[in-house]
Amino acid sequence: MSAAPLRCIGLMSGTSLDGVDGVIVAWDAQEGGSAGRVVAHVHQPMPEALRAALLALQTPGPNELHRAQQAGVALAEVYAGVVHALLARSALPASAIAAIGAHGQTVRHLPPGHPALGTDEAPYTLQLLAPAWLAERTGIAVVTDLRSRDIAAGGQGAPLVPAFHRAAFGTPGQAVAVVNIGGIANATLLRANGTVTGFDTGPGNVLLDGWCQRHTGQPYDADGAWGRQGHPDAALLQALLADPWLARRGPRSTGRDRYHLDWLDTVLRQHPGLRPADVQATLAAFTVGTVVQALMHADWGPDGPGSLQRVLVCGGGARNRQLMNGLSERLSPVPVEPTDLHGWPAEQVEAAAFAWLAAQHLRGAAGNVPEVTGAAGPRVLGALYPA
Repeated sequence: MSAAPLRCIGLMSGTSLDGVDGVIVAWDAQEGGSAGRVVAHVHQPMPEALRAALLALQTPGPNELHRAQQAGVALAEVYAGVVHALLARSALPASAIAAIGAHGQTVRHLPPGHPALGTDEAPYTLQLLAPAWLAERTGIAVVTDLRSRDIAAGGQGAPLVPAFHRAAFGTPGQAVAVVNIGGIANATLLRANGTVTGFDTGPGNVLLDGWCQRHTGQPYDADGAWGRQGHPDAALLQALLADPWLARRGPRSTGRDRYHLDWLDTVLRQHPGLRPADVQATLAAFTVGTVVQALMHADWGPDGPGSLQRVLVCGGGARNRQLMNGLSERLSPVPVEPTDLHGWPAEQVEAAAFAWLAAQHLRGAAGNVPEVTGAAGPRVLGALYPA
């Protein structure tokens, strides 16, 4: 008789801050079990006032500690609403859920080697959340603070999703890349020999969304429609691709602390007079270019990039035709497909990854991949707030 599945909730509000995705996933009860089934999915938009507060906390400002605590509690309340919606949709009681995997909202990410750190300063990462409030509001245990242990072990603390990508999409004998295009984009390399690595590739939607909101008032460019009205500017694209961070090799991670509209404005001062739609088209080409560049320079083993057989795309970028078309053109003849075709809808993958990380924590199993983050070894990630 097989053991009952381990049900966990995964919650994700990414760098784009457009909303919260939540999933209930029933996992194989065995340690490292990768067979997962999504029981329910809910998306709720981020309240505009909270979105503004979280964006403001991305940079230093007055009364930060108070504002951060208030934003963390407000985010926990939004998360709790998503949890209750998931329970209602699935007709499950809170007692049927083993734990919630909740990442929180990253407002600072300064891993080892970050240029903002002094030689005598410790690396750190900060994700805002009030996990005790979330546990109290839902009656479910919460696994959170999922990056800090990896950083304490000398790693980048990111990306964390490659371990789940390996469990969900790994196929023996096939070389597959899983590209998550959220606010920041990251890639997981599932090599044909079964080994895995991964890294952030650079901006995903973060600059696209910010530029779109500034010029159209819309939080994002739906399906890339506005960007498709413009034409990429070659000189601006070259300047963007010349950013030194993109030349880094080995474990690397980034975030809004590096890629934001002020950074873009600094580059644009050297390229005045461009139409906003042309800048948007260039930013799309920039995201595509950084992903392609990362995949082509990655270590695919003895056969090199030519061994790559398939690229699977998840995150909001999978719903942007401009980005998907660009990746397909640049990577042809390698197929570029949304993860929907492989059992996991693109908008559910990251939330499912945090449900998986919660399950790993409960099992006492590692959630990081040292070859990805650079940590000293496998580590059980997260801190548990009991129900």
